[in-house]
Amino acid sequence: MTDPSTPEWARDAVFYQIFPDRFATSLSVPKAANLEPWGPTNGGNGYQGGDLLGVVERLDYLQDLGVNALYFTPIFQSACNHRYHTHDYEKVDPMLGGDAALRRLLDEAHRRGMHVVLDGVFNHSSRGFFQFNDILENGTESAYLDWFTVKDFPLYAYDHERSPNYGAWWDLHALPKFNIQTPAVRRFLLGVGRRWIDYGIDGWRLDVANEIEDDDFWREFRGVVRDGNPEAYIVGEVWLDSRRWLQGDMWDAVMNYLFTRACIAFFIGDDVNRVDLDRTALVNPGPPGAPAFAEAIGRLLGLYRPESTAVMMNLLDSHDMARFLTLANGDKSALRLATLFQMTYPGAPCIFYGDEVGLDGGHDRTRVGFPWRNEAWDLDLLHDFQKMIALRKAHPALRRGTYECLHAEGGTHVHLRRLDGDIVVVAMNTSKETRVIDLPLGEVGPLAEVWGKDLLHDGARTLKLDPRSGRVFASRTS
Repeated sequence: MTDPSTPEWARDAVFYQIFPDRFATSLSVPKAANLEPWGPTNGGNGYQGGDLLGVVERLDYLQDLGVNALYFTPIFQSACNHRYHTHDYEKVDPMLGGDAALRRLLDEAHRRGMHVVLDGVFNHSSRGFFQFNDILENGTESAYLDWFTVKDFPLYAYDHERSPNYGAWWDLHALPKFNIQTPAVRRFLLGVGRRWIDYGIDGWRLDVANEIEDDDFWREFRGVVRDGNPEAYIVGEVWLDSRRWLQGDMWDAVMNYLFTRACIAFFIGDDVNRVDLDRTALVNPGPPGAPAFAEAIGRLLGLYRPESTAVMMNLLDSHDMARFLTLANGDKSALRLATLFQMTYPGAPCIFYGDEVGLDGGHDRTRVGFPWRNEAWDLDLLHDFQKMIALRKAHPALRRGTYECLHAEGGTHVHLRRLDGDIVVVAMNTSKETRVIDLPLGEVGPLAEVWGKDLLHDGARTLKLDPRSGRVFASRTS
């Protein structure tokens, strides 16, 4: 019998995704000499020197923003700035401050009531991973031949004129793919999953997890991790329909790129930056307009078990795609409206670091150094993010309530969230003209505007929506 339970804390989570090399740097962590200047990036392999103690020193900023959960892209020892090429799964990269820095981060975050989720890269390792390096050194006499799928010798690990003659993720020489059927590999990866749970992390984000074609492995992984922490959060990276893994016996949730797709279609629409969109799996987001959006959201809400929907990691962008603001060609009204929907929709919203201050970046420029000199910030945008997150925290209905679409026509969409006496109505207009709509509220009311003085009463209420704007009405705060 499967266990459909998902972590209770994730229902209240507002995640913030951090790319460690580019978020913040601390003077207390020794630095290598050959670093890129902090800030924009050329999209190459250079390091900028971010570290985990830099995050600790900015926890006040994150808490003021309102986030209470952190998701880190990989932090284990690696020879690349994104650290998806893992050398040592049992050691935090010294460039990030090592294990001691993670210990301090966990202690400080937990003291503030924050949760910390790490990235688990269990599909593949790197050429520098010990067992693969042993094969490079010893060939057919290596003790670890069955850890990977080797076709013949010598290995073309660094010969980029030839395709790799071993199993590799997307045929990339640098990423040898584990042979998950080997018992020693399974024991090793399950041990890594448990080791860092015991160390104090609150869950795992699983990189390209659908490419480990072994459901029994994920069932074992869930058992090992949940034995260590019954409230651990397990979220997979899958860009499409993920029902296979969300039956209650493998993962709790996925990074909800289907949500991202719907938001791109509605809040950006035909004005989307096609050059950057076409470089993602979201290349065909669907037709624009509120009716199509309402249909897409309704289909998404019916796709998964309620326990998973309640903790789904809902994102607008990530390290693997252009930033939402860039996809919108700099239109901050699109980012504001999409974030308003994100914060008032079922599941756990996730902000990619810097979106809240107006960072942009195309597909190869998304992982920029955070501009801590705040004259580069859009303070109005930051304050709106803070208000929208505070709204989510103030209303239990936005975290645990039912969802109902009240209106979807043209570029206007209205939805209602309800939990007992707590009711929130969110109205959005994505068109470039003022719209006046009648809301069939029935017995709902009165509702006060969250950021204004208008009231909505029982029955139908005429509501004016300015171009590219949203309005929120609520019954009460908790």
